[in-house]
Amino acid sequence: MFEIEYKGANCVLISTKKQVVVVDPKLSIVGLKDIVLKDVVELSTDVRFSIKNQEAKLSIDSPGEYGVSDFDIRGIAAQRHLDSEDKPFASTIFRIEIGDVRIVVVGNIYEKLSEDQLEEIGLTDILILPVGGNGYTLDAVSASKVVSRIDPKVVIPIHYADNSIKYEVNQDGLDLFVKELGAPVEAVSKYKVKSSANIPATLTVVELARS
Repeated sequence: MFEIEYKGANCVLISTKKQVVVVDPKLSIVGLKDIVLKDVVELSTDVRFSIKNQEAKLSIDSPGEYGVSDFDIRGIAAQRHLDSEDKPFASTIFRIEIGDVRIVVVGNIYEKLSEDQLEEIGLTDILILPVGGNGYTLDAVSASKVVSRIDPKVVIPIHYADNSIKYEVNQDGLDLFVKELGAPVEAVSKYKVKSSANIPATLTVVELARS
């Protein structure tokens, strides 16, 4: 069993009884408090969102394969949003496996994923991705295209308009993405999963309250 919490911007916590993984913990860049926890696994989709936590069990901000406690993690290189094609890939997509459930987390990436990237991502149960747009990250339309290519069962949108967050660029509201995707929405404070059998059979948007 594991649960997913949303902390704002690109930051989520994925927790089992044995281990906590924190994605993009540097929230000070949007006016919130950085997520600094002892013995966590820190994943950064971009080095800009890393805090280099000295008390972390492991910090990962680049492609590779890693096994930590309940988690099998693969980092996949990706083009950062708005970077030209001749620039080195500066973003990392994370594929996280917990038992028989596969979670994929993308950051501020370019919407067109290659066949090689999709093959590395593979079958996906839960996709976590930003949707706020306005030149900073994926918008409702491009995020929906990524969802279509990856074809998950559950989508958890992040990095959208929030009056308590000081984004560099104004972000669109979640409603634009929900309308574009056209899938049912389940609103919860935390998303708790016991096994793959508990995951909806048809595409569902899970709206997480920011904690």
